[in-house]
Amino acid sequence: VQLQASGGGLVQVGGSLRLSCAASGGSSFTYAMGWFRQAPGKDREFVAGISAISPRTYYEDFAKGRFTISRDNNKNTVYLQMNSLKSEDTAVYYCAAEPRGSYFDELAWAYWGQGTQVTVSS
Repeated sequence: VQLQASGGGLVQVGGSLRLSCAASGGSSFTYAMGWFRQAPGKDREFVAGISAISPRTYYEDFAKGRFTISRDNNKNTVYLQMNSLKSEDTAVYYCAAEPRGSYFDELAWAYWGQGTQVTVSS
C-alpha cells in the first residue's frame, strides 16, 4: 500500500485547510486510515482515525470539534478537514493505513505516507 498525502501549506490562525491522502497498491480500500502529526522537537502524535466499514471516527482531544476525518472509498482517499487552526497545529501531517492495534498508537500502523507540512502563522 502506498499513501500520498497532500494539501498542506501556510495558513493564518483561524483559517482552514483540507488534507488528502490517496491510497494505492492494495487489493481494495478496505482498511482503516488515520492521520498523525509531528511538530518540531516533539514526538509524532495521533490526530484522527476512521474505520473501513460503517466508518467510525476517532479523535485526539485537541482535534475534537475542529478537525473532521472522512473517506471516499470510490476515490481511495481519506481527508482531514482542519478548521479554526492554531499556531500549535503547525507540524508535518502524516497519513497512515491499516492499524493492527490501537488507532492511537503509531507503532500499530502498517503503512505511512510521506507527510505534508502545515504551517499556521499568527
